[in-house]
Amino acid sequence: MLHSEQLTLPTYRGQNEQSMAHAAIAYAKANFRRRFMACTTSIGPGALNMVTAAALAHVNRIPLLLLPGDVFANRLPDPVLQQAEDFGDGTVTVNDCFRPVSRYFDRITRPEQIIPALRRAMQVLTDPADCGPVTLSLCQDVQAEAYDYPQSFFAEKVWNPRRIMPDSEEFAAAAATLKLAKKPVIIAGGGVLYSEATDALAAFAEEHGIPVMETQAGKSALPHEHELNMGSVGVTGSSASNALAEEADVVLAVGTRLQDFTTGSWALFKNEDVKIIGLNVQPFDAHKHNALPMVGDARVGLQALDAALMGWLVDSAWTFKALKEKEKWIADADAVLAPSNAELPSDAQVIGSVQRARRKASVICASGGLPGELHKLWRANAPGSYHLEYGFSTMGYEIAGGIGMALARPEDDVVVMVGDGSYLMMNSEIVSAVMLGIRLTIVLLDNSGFGCINRLQMATGGANFNNLFRDTKHEVMPSVDFAAHAASMGAKARKVASLAELETALAETESAGGVHVFVIDTDPLISTDAGGHWWDVAVPEVSERPSVIAAREAYVAALKGQRAG
Repeated sequence: MLHSEQLTLPTYRGQNEQSMAHAAIAYAKANFRRRFMACTTSIGPGALNMVTAAALAHVNRIPLLLLPGDVFANRLPDPVLQQAEDFGDGTVTVNDCFRPVSRYFDRITRPEQIIPALRRAMQVLTDPADCGPVTLSLCQDVQAEAYDYPQSFFAEKVWNPRRIMPDSEEFAAAAATLKLAKKPVIIAGGGVLYSEATDALAAFAEEHGIPVMETQAGKSALPHEHELNMGSVGVTGSSASNALAEEADVVLAVGTRLQDFTTGSWALFKNEDVKIIGLNVQPFDAHKHNALPMVGDARVGLQALDAALMGWLVDSAWTFKALKEKEKWIADADAVLAPSNAELPSDAQVIGSVQRARRKASVICASGGLPGELHKLWRANAPGSYHLEYGFSTMGYEIAGGIGMALARPEDDVVVMVGDGSYLMMNSEIVSAVMLGIRLTIVLLDNSGFGCINRLQMATGGANFNNLFRDTKHEVMPSVDFAAHAASMGAKARKVASLAELETALAETESAGGVHVFVIDTDPLISTDAGGHWWDVAVPEVSERPSVIAAREAYVAALKGQRAG
């Protein structure tokens, strides 16, 4: 069937089941959840390779249809190739691992079951509140069976994501709370983008003079150049956002699940009387941190609040403070983005080079130290031009995600930024990108190991151990020629010796087709000190190391700033 319908239902061949699903997730995210892909695999390891991707989609509320193969429904040939048998339960297969990371799970043991299963799948995949991965486990023998399906099953249907109107009482409470606010702020999450509420957010902020700060998923909801965009918030936040968040008396959290990086492990908000308004389509998120829930669509909710607050404007001193804080942050950010004479550049300096050379680029990244630097420093000016997978922080997402984004937005200049550790984990989709003929730029930052975790290790009093290649036990010091490796898979690759050479190479290839990979050595120990906030990373209570003892004392002191409710 896929062969006969390949013009209307194209089939893409990936190199790895997990990365294939990553590409599908990025595709759906880049389309603001208005389109999605299906991923098929065989029984066994092929299916299980997708579980990590399913968890990623589950955490990030991204639509993804998974169609893994399963055992024979009739069980006559058991155990079949790749079947894992349960000694005490004949109904269990490896695909049951998808249950906790699927919004909806079904096992198709008869051909007619696909009728209600697909309808339920579409309901979940297009539901703003329940959106996430759907797994339909397909028994091998059933896949080959025929059934006289009704004509109505094949009728074209348009599924429109619903826009949930806020409850009148919840809305009234939220509006009244905002009217009394002296120092309000808005935290924009991914829900702003998925609701297509960016214009509504800008209008609301401008009308009432409220500063806006962005989560990883919400970054690009407002243009960086917008004067009320304070940038990133929380652990990887700008100094502007975090200074305002500490004083805020009302936080309007729009479309965000308020994870620990956003709230500074629930220690960011210093005002004892701070109130949070949770504007979210998912009640589970709207009620977090004892918030005043306002369950509803982001765009509808912002527009309704805007009308209810007509004529109300926050004290000009608060807005003026926000503008001055942003001014200071921009100066600090400019300093760390600028090139220097250091032997090895920092991640921030590489980001600066990429942004100067590719001013309209859409950046994609996922894990390690880069997400923190990008959250602070990348200057996104178009909705969706900042694509970070940091809900699950999945190493290996980057290159596959770049494919998904390029397929979804072929007009964009898609730039993947990836560290050497993540590249080594999942690089095979370079082959897929070359095969597909897409335009993709990959900037590979080589710090010879896991620099981010090494820095965290040091910050908590630990010794450098098992993260950087130089600190690991080995007979031969690894020395990977990443440019040669990428070239062997069909990419046009080169290693650059400096930031200036990187900028020149990026500028020269901005309009070039194909897959380009640029490798640059970076310093594993440098990260941006400006901005940021404490993060709750537990330090051992007992240790013989003085550095750990000191780190523990600092950790216990920091815990006192963590809110209990």
